[in-house]
Formats: sequence, C-alpha cells, structure tokens
Amino acid sequence: MTDPTSMQPTTPDDEPQSVTLTPAEALKVLDQGEMETVHGLMRYSSNYTYLVTMRLDELCANAIYKPQRGERPLWDFPDATLCYRERASFITAELLGWQFIPPTVLREGKRGLGSIQLYIEHDPDRHYFTFEGHHAPQLARIQLFDALVNNADRKGGHMLLDEQDKVWCIDQGLTFNEDHKLRTVVWDFAGQPIPEPLVADVERLEVAVKDTQSAYRLQLDALLTPRETQAFTSRIEQLLRKPYYPMPGAGPNYPWPAV
Repeated sequence: MTDPTSMQPTTPDDEPQSVTLTPAEALKVLDQGEMETVHGLMRYSSNYTYLVTMRLDELCANAIYKPQRGERPLWDFPDATLCYRERASFITAELLGWQFIPPTVLREGKRGLGSIQLYIEHDPDRHYFTFEGHHAPQLARIQLFDALVNNADRKGGHMLLDEQDKVWCIDQGLTFNEDHKLRTVVWDFAGQPIPEPLVADVERLEVAVKDTQSAYRLQLDALLTPRETQAFTSRIEQLLRKPYYPMPGAGPNYPWPAV
C-alpha cells in the first residue's frame, strides 16, 4: 500500500472534472462505486484527507475520502470515531430536510474504512466571512443544526458556496460529543426565537430519535454511543422547551483558527 505521506498535496488546479449528479445518484456512486483514482492529499487538513474519483458504470463523481486510520487522536473525542460522526451529521441533516451537507457515506476505501463525501465545486475565497445578507436563511438552519449536534469546530471555511449560491457545510467530524462542545463562528441569531418552520423540523427529528426502531435511530445507534445519543436527545428536548437560538456561554465559543 502506498505510504500516504509520500503523496503530493492536491490543489484546486489538480482537481479532476466530474459531471453533475442528483443527490440520489451521488449517494449511489459513493456507496456502491469503485474508488477509481486517489489523486492526493488535500492541503491544510489536520487529518489524512484525500481527493478521489468514484465510478459506478457511467456515473462518476469527485469525492473527499477521510480514512479512519488517518484520524489524529484527540483528547476530548474517542479515537477513530470522526468518520462515524461525519455520517451521523449527514443523516441528521437529511432527516431535518436541510440538505446542506454533501452526500456522505461510511464504507471501505483504498485505505480502509472511512467517510466518503461528494466534493463540492466552489471558490475557496468565498466562505462565511464573505457571505452577504441574502445567505441569512441558510445560516439560520446551519446555526441551529450545529447547536443540535454539538459541533465543536464550525470554522468559516467549513461553509462553501457553489455556483448556484447554495451554502454547503463540510467537516462535521467533531460533532455529537456527550459533553458541551459547541464552538462556531455562526452566532448571527443568538438569543432570537427559532422560526416556527425550523421548530417543526426539529419536532420531526425528536420523534425519529426517540423511536428506537425508526430507520434513522437504527442508523444512529450504529454510529454513536448510547451516552452520545442520549445527550443528543436531551439537546433536542431543551431546544424545543425553549425555542431560542442559544447564546455563547462560558468557555471557548469560537474555533481556532476561525477560517
């Protein structure tokens, strides 16, 4: 097997071209396709992160592959669990109907088990700190989502804009900790009431997570520990009892670096 440290980092100029797929097609090619090519390591990643091409018959997609064994140990998260949290974040956003996380699967790749996420074409100079007022409705969902999943690392550069001006969120590995870890740059709506349509979405999530036989809960149980699932359920209940965006609390509330 190739030594991952011997591979050259990938830059935007190195990226292969792929065709536009529907979300269903993207999930199918990521889940069932062959990892045809590993192009190299992505620059500036704290864990081993590869740009790859996935192919299933005539379907082809660029993707980001994060192998479990390339995850750097952290003092406050269980070892080798970040890829599970990436998948848990995706299925949660999908159940909420907030499709801002690219299609993400958990499966074996050329370097073992890991998360594989559809690569989003974007301008790296556009991120949270360059967003404009009309992006606020998208940010309202993202800020609420991060409070629900206890995101410990929502940097500005983890929010990308595609060619249709849609905001996509990447890097959900530091989520679902059983202890309070919320660190984000998005505090735009702190203290404001959560819009009723978003509250209704969270109510639907509460039903699914409390039904131990629901398809969502069965998937979640395979990805998180029982204590993490219980803490997640408690955060949902708390937000529904008091449907306001949380305020920054004591301790670190912003990730570093911010981008």
